[in-house]
Amino acid sequence: MKRREMLAGIASVVPAVLARSAVMAQEQADNPISRDSVLRDPDIPLAGNLAGDVTIVEYFDYQCPHCKRIAPILADVVKEDGRIRLVLKDWPIFGELSVQSARLVLGAKFQGKFHDAYYALMGTSGKLTEARLMETLKQAGVSLEELHGALETHDEKLKSILKRNSAQAEAFGFNGTPSFIVGTFRVPGVPTAEQFKMMIADVRAGKDKTGR
Repeated sequence: MKRREMLAGIASVVPAVLARSAVMAQEQADNPISRDSVLRDPDIPLAGNLAGDVTIVEYFDYQCPHCKRIAPILADVVKEDGRIRLVLKDWPIFGELSVQSARLVLGAKFQGKFHDAYYALMGTSGKLTEARLMETLKQAGVSLEELHGALETHDEKLKSILKRNSAQAEAFGFNGTPSFIVGTFRVPGVPTAEQFKMMIADVRAGKDKTGR
């Protein structure tokens, strides 16, 4: 299957009165890699230019050393370019602590602290422990009391987000983190800054759609 076909899914047409999250849940059930499911899930945190002309989707794990290595590189590429829309999708594949980390950082979104928590955890080195996880979030300005309340209130939503992300990553055939969608290119592994820039240029030139 060509790369462009992996992201080409059939977009669902739904009445405007339906809640966006309900639409996404049904769309994911029908086709986890439909264009809207991958690029426009309203529950997924975004970074960069929200109106950017190129979208990069990253599937990551907070215990993945390669994810931590690529995070500042990708952040610099996004900042330097200025027209990149970055979609950050948790794919916790390294056990229960990865799942806990994903839930906590996603929960921080409800107090406007997702990006602080995300970059703080990605900036850690060495082995992650539960105590270190909580201390890192606290140092990032996250209210742990408020966070635990958010986890209880939004438990089902957070479970659904992680389930959707996992279904997508597996449907794309990814074997580990980090993995990326750049335009419609499927990119497993750890690209360099220059490789990201080349792919972005190819997307703008339409090469991800023509296959040339």
